[in-house]
Amino acid sequence: MPVAVVARGAHLAAIRRDGLRIESELGAFTARVDASESLRSLGDFDVLLLTFKAHQWPALLTQLARFSGTRTTIVTLQNGLPFWYLRTPPLSSVDPGGKIGRLFDDEQVIGGVVHVSGDVPEHGLVRQSGGLRYLLGSPQNGESARAEALVELLQGAALQAEADPNIRASVWLKLVNNAGLNTVSVLRRATIKRLLSDDAARREVRDLMSEALLTGRALGVVDDVDIDARLDYAARLEDVKTSMLQDYERGRALELDPIVGAVIEVADRYGVAVPHLRAAYAQLTRIHGASVSADLPR
Repeated sequence: MPVAVVARGAHLAAIRRDGLRIESELGAFTARVDASESLRSLGDFDVLLLTFKAHQWPALLTQLARFSGTRTTIVTLQNGLPFWYLRTPPLSSVDPGGKIGRLFDDEQVIGGVVHVSGDVPEHGLVRQSGGLRYLLGSPQNGESARAEALVELLQGAALQAEADPNIRASVWLKLVNNAGLNTVSVLRRATIKRLLSDDAARREVRDLMSEALLTGRALGVVDDVDIDARLDYAARLEDVKTSMLQDYERGRALELDPIVGAVIEVADRYGVAVPHLRAAYAQLTRIHGASVSADLPR
């Protein structure tokens, strides 16, 4: 199946010149793919895998709008809470004014949870680690022909894709992890292994995760889970930088609203106290949010 990617600047130039180089658990290889700085020049697609950061949606709406109501499957693979999670009223931290939700209804969308780590150490090179697991399912939960077809496609590429009949729970549980690990990794400038080997830092992560979990339980999307077991699992992974820490070190805007702001907004709707999340949000906004551009694609 033909594959195309959207990239920018020197990264795009390197892909066009040398192909997209991959270093991963599947080995090292180079993929020759169509590449452009805009979807407008790449034609139509059966599937769009949306891997940009969730706060970059506004700048991409004009490119994505033409796929609204078409046969194209829209797959959300971002960290944080996706636009489809709460539609009425839409979350201002995720979909201000409901503009995204009006374009793409649940029938066209597949929700995704990515249990994979990666970074771009140099232009044209993607380095992957931390597993190959992808969970995919309908925003309405239950069986989904679109999700099943995508799972089969990804499994054919040796990825560990799974159809998830309760993607809403999986999205929230990934959000619980990100609310703790991503946030404290920036506050302490630490990789995951170093973060969780420090007792004080681990307590900070646990406090944030506990509040996010309580919010999800109030929403009715998750049951109680063992947070310490989740932290123990994360600590066993290869030492990696969270995506938020990578963005911080590169002077980019953080996924603060889709990850932390969204949980706070949902907590407010359901009357859940989240003092640690509020404090972390305020601290990250002070040290970084106000001084960095949105870093949105043009």
